[in-house]
Amino acid sequence: MLKGINPIVGPDLLAILREMGHGDEIAIVDANYPALSHARRLVRMDATDAPTILKAILSLMPLDRDVPEAAFRPCAFGDCDRIEPIYEEFQAAIDENDNGIRLTPISGPPFYDRIKAAFAIVASGELRLYGNIILRKGVISPAI
Repeated sequence: MLKGINPIVGPDLLAILREMGHGDEIAIVDANYPALSHARRLVRMDATDAPTILKAILSLMPLDRDVPEAAFRPCAFGDCDRIEPIYEEFQAAIDENDNGIRLTPISGPPFYDRIKAAFAIVASGELRLYGNIILRKGVISPAI
């Protein structure tokens, strides 16, 4: 155990978050996602839902403010305007840590291609369909 770090963040996830650089992306995927076959690096958190993992990651990692979009979700059932309840939970977690960053929808294959290209994938136990999110890492400015 470490002070100030959410206890669900194990050593593998902590190492990945530390190894990621500015602009690298990490995906949190639901239990239906083929994480093992798509991941360059995989962390399994099968007993934890996606919003809980998101909150833990955002407590440690800033989102990228140097680009217009830094958090992405899939278009549910092919409809990018459809807002699933989990997307509202994702947005609330983002607002708590990086207010002003909006969750951006990406349709079909481009969303999954982006997950495959991510620095790492966190496989959650999330049972809700389309319970996936991609985060782009930002920077921590030095104290002046």
